[in-house]
Amino acid sequence: MKISIVTISYNQVQYLEKAIRSIIDQDFDDLEYIVVDPGSNDGSRDIIEKYRSKITQILYEPDKGPADGLNNGFRLATGDIFGFINADDELLPGALQKIAGYFEQHPQIDVACGSGYIIDKTGVIVRKIMPTRYSKRLAAYGAVTFIQQGTFFSRSAFYSTAGFNINNRTCWDGELLLDMAINVCKFGAFYQDIAAFRIYDSSISGSGRLNALYQHDCNRLFSKAMGRPMNFMDKLLMKIYLLEKWITNPAVTFNRILDIVR
Repeated sequence: MKISIVTISYNQVQYLEKAIRSIIDQDFDDLEYIVVDPGSNDGSRDIIEKYRSKITQILYEPDKGPADGLNNGFRLATGDIFGFINADDELLPGALQKIAGYFEQHPQIDVACGSGYIIDKTGVIVRKIMPTRYSKRLAAYGAVTFIQQGTFFSRSAFYSTAGFNINNRTCWDGELLLDMAINVCKFGAFYQDIAAFRIYDSSISGSGRLNALYQHDCNRLFSKAMGRPMNFMDKLLMKIYLLEKWITNPAVTFNRILDIVR
């Protein structure tokens, strides 16, 4: 089983080497690794070149943003399973063996959502993330949890969609998963630690600078999933679905309680 991983890199030299090493140091033989850098000028390309012999393909071409860069990377991918790790995130040791094992044991699954950690800029663990059940309805109501860096999907699942939406500047990963769910791909959640998601002041998730645009995207994705705009009753239903999420995913709920009381 070949796994293809794409890393998009743009002026994140502080973290890039850790990201690359976390992938090429995996104990997994059938790995295809693709790095996309549309024009870094902070020394990132020097790091990429340092590991050129370990990288399957390097794409140095301008693009229209992260989603477009990912599409360009996956166009080169030939693996059975796809995943992507951003230049400031990391795979955990043994992750690819766990991913391959999960897909081998669950051949009916198209999208596998593993566990992982949020880490800070220095690599210190902030909290654990465990995935919940996924469906287009649950996603529409904001009642799903997943860690993108720990989520992998089959080649056929990716090509059941039009790829990443290059006009989505806040949650292109979430929209891709929603598109897969709309296309009736089968999701599986498993509680093995796969990856680390780094959040810091200047990251999109950490800065909050795109919060308004993110809310706009969430509203758009609701309409995409449900076939209509969100209304007042949906805001009430959102609370109900969130409650259902915590009730029907007890391991996730217990882990979240532990985080709160620590």
